[in-house]
Amino acid sequence: MVEPALRLDRLSVDYRAGGRNRAVLRDVSFEIARGEAYGLVGESGCGKSTVALTVVRYLPRNGRITGGAVTLDGADVMRLGPQALKDLRAKDVSMVYQDPGKALNPSLKVGRQLVEVFEVVGVPLAEREARALEMLKKVRIADPGSVMQRYPHQLSGGMQQRVAIAMALANDPTMLILDEPTTGLDATVEAEVLDLITDLRRELGTSVLFISHNLAVVAKMCDRVGVLYAGMLVEEGPTREIFGSPRHPYTISLLRCLPRGGQRKDRRRLDTIPGFLPTAGMLMPGCPFAERCALADNLCRTEVPKLRAVCGRLVRCHYSDRAVDLPRNTPADVVMPKPTMGGAPVLRVSNLSKTYGQGSHAIRAVADVSLSLLPGETLGLVGESGSGKTTLARMLLGLVPPDLGGTIELDGNPLAASLDRRRDEEVKAVQIVFQNPDSALNRSHSVSRIIGRALRRLGGFRGADLSSRLNALVAAVRLTPRHLALRPRQLSGGLKQRVAIARSFAGDPRIVVCDEPTSALDVSVQAAILNLLAELQAARAVSYVFISHDLGIVRYLSDRIAVLYLGRIMEMGPSERVFEGPNHPYTEALLSAVPNLDGTRNTRIRLSGEIPSAANPPSGCPFQSRCPRKIGAICEISEPPLTEAEPGHVIRCHIPAADLERLQREYKAGARNVEAGQEIETAVIDASHQY
Repeated sequence: MVEPALRLDRLSVDYRAGGRNRAVLRDVSFEIARGEAYGLVGESGCGKSTVALTVVRYLPRNGRITGGAVTLDGADVMRLGPQALKDLRAKDVSMVYQDPGKALNPSLKVGRQLVEVFEVVGVPLAEREARALEMLKKVRIADPGSVMQRYPHQLSGGMQQRVAIAMALANDPTMLILDEPTTGLDATVEAEVLDLITDLRRELGTSVLFISHNLAVVAKMCDRVGVLYAGMLVEEGPTREIFGSPRHPYTISLLRCLPRGGQRKDRRRLDTIPGFLPTAGMLMPGCPFAERCALADNLCRTEVPKLRAVCGRLVRCHYSDRAVDLPRNTPADVVMPKPTMGGAPVLRVSNLSKTYGQGSHAIRAVADVSLSLLPGETLGLVGESGSGKTTLARMLLGLVPPDLGGTIELDGNPLAASLDRRRDEEVKAVQIVFQNPDSALNRSHSVSRIIGRALRRLGGFRGADLSSRLNALVAAVRLTPRHLALRPRQLSGGLKQRVAIARSFAGDPRIVVCDEPTSALDVSVQAAILNLLAELQAARAVSYVFISHDLGIVRYLSDRIAVLYLGRIMEMGPSERVFEGPNHPYTEALLSAVPNLDGTRNTRIRLSGEIPSAANPPSGCPFQSRCPRKIGAICEISEPPLTEAEPGHVIRCHIPAADLERLQREYKAGARNVEAGQEIETAVIDASHQY
């Protein structure tokens, strides 16, 4: 028999904390065949990253293996000597970590770190820099020569992640471990990186252990999947079977947390998982999921179920036959009212631009953006990194002054460009929920002090009114009084984000800017936060500017969507119209890059060329250097205006909306009959030439 690339046999791992050993992994067993991709999914704290660290013997000092074995490429990892382990890590296995900021050396330039990888694997000195540049191009980094000369802190999070992936792929590993490798990446870059990993598997027979909370990415990438909960494998089998017809209540609950099939906030709420994940080391005499499971009975709480073969997969559940009828935790038929479209806008932005100086270059981060926002409406902002989404949000908040000539109006009145020139009423009217609550919350203050300070500063509450308002706000974001005395470090990621949301609502804001508020959260916590935002919006008629890379989430929460590219609005309209088309070619490419949870192939459009630098944008249409539907010199000479495809839906393209709709319809019809990715690309090119 062929030896598997990786085998875990009844692996158990403990961490020493608080004076005692706490079990993190419990009898975990699975195999990854040569050339196979295996996905490992589950909430944060389930032990996924511990599996990855154990495989390469990178456990922290307080971690130790208490049972079982790990075999990598036929070698017992736990018995390898220092030199053999070093060789294994350098030549046979590579790992991409969840946090690229910690994986990269802050004191060395990116080029030096990447060249060092080729030095370790024995590439001749004269070839190392060229190979490093080639790897950066493969992971879709614009201007790789410039990036080579920068330090990690000078790169965005997404750019850091691409550099880390380039370093991992540089030695052509036989085993690739990916721990949340696409966190923070744009949909198009994510798709390119995943294609690169797929090509590597095909060319070199590389095996992949893929750890992610993005279930759609796992569905696209992996042949088999294992579902981990509280350190135990609760379901395992072929990806299509696990995601198509799950049999463990936990797997079913995870999948229900995702917006699927065009699900919208005003039609059907996302389901959530009650309770919390058991803490590490907690004694669990029965099924670890029993306290959160609607099917659990006394048997579940007193006897750990065995991993049994059920319908072509392994399931650890006493009642896997009844799991398909698992009741929802969150009622599905809650209807959220839509905003009144006839009301006056709460926010109006006209000809807003922002130009930064970088040496002798002028970087136009936002260019002549005009938009409006109704009371109780959500405007989704989408686009790749560098498209100007965050800069636009910072101008709305008064953190960055716009160029002369642009205006921002709140309730029909001019809003000062700078935060320090805004009146208190204007400051509390526009608030923000940041992407990372760890950085946004003062870790030395209690929850009570964090929210209470915002209530005093923004709401002017004092004494009994402050206490009453604090309790009401805590209840509104689904926190409990016991959380008030805790500090952020004692809270989970989801609870910290709830605190951040409560703080932003302390002054009854008119507008809340949500900048990637769920990107770092598990799907179960993400669903709860999205439901919470929808409920608060319905109750308080607050408007959202919602920024996200996840187009499924944007579709769920947004009433309208604006698509930005190099600081310009390329398309804007009602959410359903933007998703259904006709689309701007850039929007079309973004939508085609989104992976499907059912694992089916998307008719993806691969954009040619590199992402342009805002310091040297293309002439004419800003997208023409990458556009698969470019029609000739007019695209290079003249920037198209925003034209109305239908009432309320505008597109910036030289091709009329009717022709875009025809081309896109023909492409989709043709692509359905094609299986090979290269043929799909050709279908796109032919369609554009026909026009």
